[in-house]
Amino acid sequence: MGHQVRELYGASLSPDATAFAHLVEDGGYPRAVQRFLRGWRATSSRDVELPVEGPVSRVIHSADGQWLACEVALDGSGSRSQIWVVTTDPDDRMARRIDHEEAGTAELIAWDGTLVAAILTGEDGVGRSCLIDPADGRHTVLDRRSGGRLVDAWAGAALIRVGPRGYHEMIMMFGQTEIGLLPSDPGSTTAEGIILDDHQPRRLRFGLTGEQTKLYYPGTGADGYVRALIRSDNGCEYARLLEVTVTLDGITYFVVAERPDCELAEFAVSDDLSTVALLWNLQGRSELQILEYTDYTLSEPIPLPGPVASELSISAGGSMVAMTVEGPDLPRTVELVDPRAREWQRIDTEREQGAAIPGIFAESLTITARDGLSLNAWLYRPINAGASAGAAIFLHGGPEGQARPGYNDIFSRLVEDGISVITPNVRGSGGFGRTFVHADDKEKRFAAIDDVADCARFLVDNGLAEPHRIACAGWSYGGYLTLASLTFYPGLFAAGISICGMSDLSTFYRNTEPWIADSAYPEYGHPIGDRELLESLSPLLRAHALVAPLLVVHGAHDTNVPVSESEQIVDALRELGREVRYLLFGNDGHGIIKRENRAVLAAAMSEWMIRAFDAAEGLGLDRAASSSG
Repeated sequence: MGHQVRELYGASLSPDATAFAHLVEDGGYPRAVQRFLRGWRATSSRDVELPVEGPVSRVIHSADGQWLACEVALDGSGSRSQIWVVTTDPDDRMARRIDHEEAGTAELIAWDGTLVAAILTGEDGVGRSCLIDPADGRHTVLDRRSGGRLVDAWAGAALIRVGPRGYHEMIMMFGQTEIGLLPSDPGSTTAEGIILDDHQPRRLRFGLTGEQTKLYYPGTGADGYVRALIRSDNGCEYARLLEVTVTLDGITYFVVAERPDCELAEFAVSDDLSTVALLWNLQGRSELQILEYTDYTLSEPIPLPGPVASELSISAGGSMVAMTVEGPDLPRTVELVDPRAREWQRIDTEREQGAAIPGIFAESLTITARDGLSLNAWLYRPINAGASAGAAIFLHGGPEGQARPGYNDIFSRLVEDGISVITPNVRGSGGFGRTFVHADDKEKRFAAIDDVADCARFLVDNGLAEPHRIACAGWSYGGYLTLASLTFYPGLFAAGISICGMSDLSTFYRNTEPWIADSAYPEYGHPIGDRELLESLSPLLRAHALVAPLLVVHGAHDTNVPVSESEQIVDALRELGREVRYLLFGNDGHGIIKRENRAVLAAAMSEWMIRAFDAAEGLGLDRAASSSG
């Protein structure tokens, strides 16, 4: 396979729309680059030079356009990150680390004027929401709590997300005072927001003295109120856009934008408050609308260059919107749109180097589970289909993740090798409303395992795969679900591939990051109060039932799902005499980010499945008659 695909994503526009920065992945680790705009034409990129080795996961322009803040993970761990700042002057090569979190990790959130808003997490797992001065690294702690997440900070106010997974709430902080923004609604999620600029200009041009800082952080502002826009499904089924006003007398809120058929995925607000860009998630496909915030007028959807869009960025005056666009045969690329003229400009005209990407399309499917629940799925196949080598059910992470018709370099390799890939949204997936996302909580997880088996039977019943040529694979939670499916339905799959997956929910709780464990109790169950449930759902304790050849993959620097989760299932299967291979990437983490590693992974997955399919055919195994383990 000779593909050298170039991907662009994660754009950040400068406030005056004369420059932007974004991430590039074309070999090695993802890196940050900077470009300038001459009208609608972008200049060639220059690398943002950092004195550390590792993938850059985020780059953001400062509010005054003078700085770029970068989040970079050392050695590809993905969970031990640092924050660096550079100037936007292409002749200035200065790079300064500002987080000083030697034992923990730092997460870049936003800019608050000339200060960097970040979450600093120590070895104890407690996050500190901070403002950092890029000039000297001094930081002010806004909030400190386990599981607390800074969402935005501006002019003395901060938005903090609190609560476990699936039960997120939003509070606003003023010094030591915290105010809940919405009524209690257990099971709702309020996760994103931005404080509106009613009192102070976002585009500060100069640093602040001590006296200026006191004036600049006036609490609730000169008029005694602070407004924010937040994305929430509080009080409804699908996430929508709400405006919240916090005053000295109380809180009011109203719906700014909502749709009855889908949820709001992302939004971005221009600094002058004239324009709000909205991305809706419609059964996995994206739709872009522009809200004129002065009169709440919502435009007709603007046709997108690809089926999936994300990572919105908007200029200060709302004249330009940047986003990442992708599709099954369209690697991630940054696109710019004039929201009023509705005209697009692609940034990268050299999207790939080397051989052409094989023609792939993703077909939307509806699978009916055994209890009647409808499951959305995407089937990746070559445009010019030949003889099929088999099919792979690929399970996303989360569990609140979502399979969408985007680009995946591993899927491209599998499809090129004749393996169709089906990516189902089993119960518990995001993007289909809050009822669906909670449909796998705790004891309901057995039904999610059944969903995977129902997907396999759907492939056979509809002539999409032969019974002995179906594999199950997944990443993170999808890796766990793969292992669980292989143990509960041992005769249904010819092969399995678990990538960074949990094998025992009890040991996962014990060894993962403390904040991850704390947030997962409503999802999986409590390690003490629900111990019997966790044991009954843990593949390691059912390893004797796993008979399909299993490829286990992990990144050595993974701290989300510790490497021990893969090691213990490999050891157990080897003791049982099962066919198992362990592939460990010593310089990568939970995401297997490095391009060269992903190429090795894709090749290993393809070879593993094809060999298993051929072996199963030779044995004449009858998978269709399998029953629950």
